[in-house]
Order: sequence, then structure tokens, then C-alpha cells
Amino acid sequence: MIAGPAALQRVEIESPCPLPFLDIVPDNPDPADIRAIVATLDAYNIANSGMAELPGFAVILRDPQTRAATGGLYAIDGYGWAFVRYLAIPDEYRGQGLGRRLMEEAKRIARARGYIGLRLDTFEFQAPPFYEKLGFELFGELEGALGAIPAIS
Repeated sequence: MIAGPAALQRVEIESPCPLPFLDIVPDNPDPADIRAIVATLDAYNIANSGMAELPGFAVILRDPQTRAATGGLYAIDGYGWAFVRYLAIPDEYRGQGLGRRLMEEAKRIARARGYIGLRLDTFEFQAPPFYEKLGFELFGELEGALGAIPAIS
């Protein structure tokens, strides 16, 4: 047995390829870089979950004259769930049942795809009571702090 500093030795390990370097992008990453990150994650997820993600879907609110999108719902595949990523109703149309209709259509699409149901995240200032009226149940909450609004799942 050898003790002390004389026992230490450096062992060089050859790597089949050089390791990548970190490129820190604190603001506005390139969309192509984001696509590369997502592609890597998708490949891993498919290989390890056995489930390929389906494309996202939308239910769009359109201006009756211009047909321009003014709001709507966008959901993505969430491994057996439809994850409602965005739901936006212009102020002038709130309170007219459009949010409920958008969510009903999303639920219909989710059922047609064989999903268990819908899930979403929201913030305290957004619409937790709206989602509760639709039957959503709180399953997680992050407390707010200085510079962070409470989040609800």
C-alpha cells in the first residue's frame, strides 16, 4: 500500500469525441438552437417512453372582418395528456363564453386523440376560478416571492 501524495497519478481518458462546450445565452436564444435542444429531448423521450409526441393543436379566435387571429388556445402533446400551453381571450370578448368553448373544443380533440384529459399551469392573477368552474383541480402550487408570482398547476 502506498500512502500520501506519491500515490496520486493522473490518468488520461481518451474520449471518442471531444466534449461540447457551454455557450451561455442569457437573452433571446436563436430559434435554431432551441429547435436543436427540443430535437435532442424528443429523441431521448421517444427512445425511453415508447411514445412519440403528436403535433400540437390550436383552436383560434379570428376577427370576423379580417380573419386575423386575435386569441385562442394552443395545446401540446403531453404523453397521454393534452397540455394547454396558451389560452388567450381579448378583453373585449371576455365573459361571453368563448373561454369555455375553447376548452370544450380542446377536450374534444384530446378525447379524439385518446388522451386521458387536459392539464395546464396558470398564475394567481390569471384565471384559476375559471378553470375550477370547468372542473379542473389544483394539484400543485408554487408560492410567490419578490419578483415571482404564485403559480398553480
